[in-house]
Amino acid sequence: MKQTIVLLFVLLFTAQLGNAKVILPNFFANGMVLQQQSRINIWGKSTKTVKQLSITTSWDSSTYSVEIDASGNWKTKINTPKAGGPFTININDGDEIRLNDVWIGEVWLVSGQSNMEMPIQGFKDQPVLNSEEVFKSARNKKIRLFRTIKEAKGAPTDHMKGTWQVADSAAIRLFSAIGYLFAVELQQKLNVPIGIIQSAWGGTGIESWMSAETLKGFDKYPVREAASVQRTDRNAPSALFNGMINPLVGYGIKGVLWYQGERNHREPELYAQMLPIMVKDWRTRWNIGDWPFYFAELAPIESIKDGEQISVSALFREMQYNSQFSIPNAGMSVTLDAGEQKVIHPANKPIVAKRLAAIALNKTYGFKEIAYAGPSYKSYMVNGDQLIIHFNNVAKGLKPFTVPSVNFELAGVNKVFYPATAQIRGNNVVLQSEKVKNPVAARYGFKMWVMGDLYNTEGLPATSFRTDDWFTAPYGKK
Repeated sequence: MKQTIVLLFVLLFTAQLGNAKVILPNFFANGMVLQQQSRINIWGKSTKTVKQLSITTSWDSSTYSVEIDASGNWKTKINTPKAGGPFTININDGDEIRLNDVWIGEVWLVSGQSNMEMPIQGFKDQPVLNSEEVFKSARNKKIRLFRTIKEAKGAPTDHMKGTWQVADSAAIRLFSAIGYLFAVELQQKLNVPIGIIQSAWGGTGIESWMSAETLKGFDKYPVREAASVQRTDRNAPSALFNGMINPLVGYGIKGVLWYQGERNHREPELYAQMLPIMVKDWRTRWNIGDWPFYFAELAPIESIKDGEQISVSALFREMQYNSQFSIPNAGMSVTLDAGEQKVIHPANKPIVAKRLAAIALNKTYGFKEIAYAGPSYKSYMVNGDQLIIHFNNVAKGLKPFTVPSVNFELAGVNKVFYPATAQIRGNNVVLQSEKVKNPVAARYGFKMWVMGDLYNTEGLPATSFRTDDWFTAPYGKK
């Protein structure tokens, strides 16, 4: 009797294996978006005792023969056409599965902490600006959203949870506001399907998003290698790389949007070292070149934990500004005018998304008529008791102040800054202060809390800046 039961179990198990389908990562699924005009990776696992499977793509009727290794794993590259859809992909290892409603277009990964995670419906008592209007207009089958389930892991995993959804009012409710609104801007201009993959988690430091290999040079963040892929704290070094980035590595993307730094903002010098290393590591793992890396500046907020001699928050913004030049193919969305004095999650996510989209449309997609950069400090000269600031990105001029600016300061050789009056003359700003007869340095918005008011004619803001280097840091200036 016992032998009979065992035999029945073996036969049942064998039958299940024989009927098993190909196992795919969750992001290879109905409704997905694949990067257009690329050779993209597709991979999975077969539970059958076969050595090959075939993949057939409906857009060109191509069939790919793929080797399966001894563990059942397989991976190959397939060619994608120009944007379009819907298409199908058939995968056959003896049993066939079909992926339906497959679109070809532009795919972006959005990552970071809570300001990237912040959904269209907002957080408790922290709304997203114009969210009701966004909900009303949300119904675009050519925008697809994949929101990863948040999981911190002690070692790299290949598995993650999530589903592709059409961007309707229900799907966007819990999706990244910046990610979705960025997709809207791109879809309207490019008129192609857009896929956004959200992998973000609030309250997390950059060290959580970096691989164990990249953290070996940073003594502050020792990585304790785990023997198994178990759950761990979200702020353990490498925990979110392991659980929320590593499974995605290799999925065809156009670029990455990043909004993170609140947790690390008191250490701009250290962050300046870590961010380029993280980006380089991700790009190396994807192995598709230096894809675009566009990020949001930390919005100003009042904090009792800011610096004493000089604002740590302003130093962090300065570091972020300079990072877009030290990291290849990078760009920053300025938020100096989009913060809230007492709220760490400012409501004006639409303007952040719009500015990120402008960077992408100009730098990645070639729409050079779209302005994406505000005034940036170039140089200065002193004329008597006046200090005159010159700017880049002001070919069409500076926008006049609607009310007198309170964001400029002047200092003499004593290095004490006083409020300065600012006048726009052509493409320059002229500063004066009754308390500084012989100015040698100027600052704009170089405080923890500021509401930016310096724009070029295109309506794009300047970030905070200073002409002095009295408090230096290794990230340098450009």
